[in-house]
Amino acid sequence: MEYKLLNDGTKIPMLGYGVFMIDKNQCEKCVLDALEVGYRHIDAAQIYGNETEVGNALISSGISRNELYLTTKIWVTEFGYESTKKSIDSSLKRLKTDYVDLMLLHRPYRDYLGAWKALEEGVKEGKIKSIGISNFTQKQTRQILDIAQINPVINQIECHPYFTQDSLIAYLNENKIATEAWYPLGHGNKKLLTEPTVQALAQKYGKTPAQIILRWHIQKGQIIFPKTVNKSRMVENFQIFDFTLEEQEVQAVSALNKNKALFTQPDWLQKLNLLFSKPKFD
Repeated sequence: MEYKLLNDGTKIPMLGYGVFMIDKNQCEKCVLDALEVGYRHIDAAQIYGNETEVGNALISSGISRNELYLTTKIWVTEFGYESTKKSIDSSLKRLKTDYVDLMLLHRPYRDYLGAWKALEEGVKEGKIKSIGISNFTQKQTRQILDIAQINPVINQIECHPYFTQDSLIAYLNENKIATEAWYPLGHGNKKLLTEPTVQALAQKYGKTPAQIILRWHIQKGQIIFPKTVNKSRMVENFQIFDFTLEEQEVQAVSALNKNKALFTQPDWLQKLNLLFSKPKFD
């Protein structure tokens, strides 16, 4: 495992296991499988609807809490200082833990500035180790920085070789905010995985195309948590620390950029975007 030092002095495993779109009926088993493979970083969220199952798995694993890195995210309906304070406690209860290592604001809608103040208070109370944001633009990140007593350590954004987000990531780097990449494989995009550049590197290193792309993220300094319910894929995704791409190879994968997001919003999220198309503080 490789680790990244965050701006608050804490360290985060650069590879984690994400539970987005994992049904609660299989989530506990999947998390236990991931922990058995060797993952120690779990990325959850309130809106995923499976925090309880994640908490069950962490307890059942018998792994000491201080060996685990646990992330969750506050959903937009819980934003606002008082609402977010209550929601922090609700997540802790579902996750069956006294603290989370990282808590993020999931999307930049409604009163995210009030929510940020609640996260800062959660840090001071020992309920949260580090705080960050997710899916925030440069402008929205600036708004957080302008009022923050504790700066965000991370912005979790869609990022992969087809959508490298260079401008936003450069801004984050300037402000010592790490990048977490969701959809690191473009949600298993077949065209991406069969790109000649990726295929050639897979052949050279004796790795799969997915492993090449995940390694590319790591060498770009990005934290990743590829989603899979298949234990053999968990093992495959974990085996990316025994080789290193050359710098020109990293650049070649980066050159695949199309500035194109691949995430297809479900109907409920499209409605949310319409409802809050102009965030309160935008």
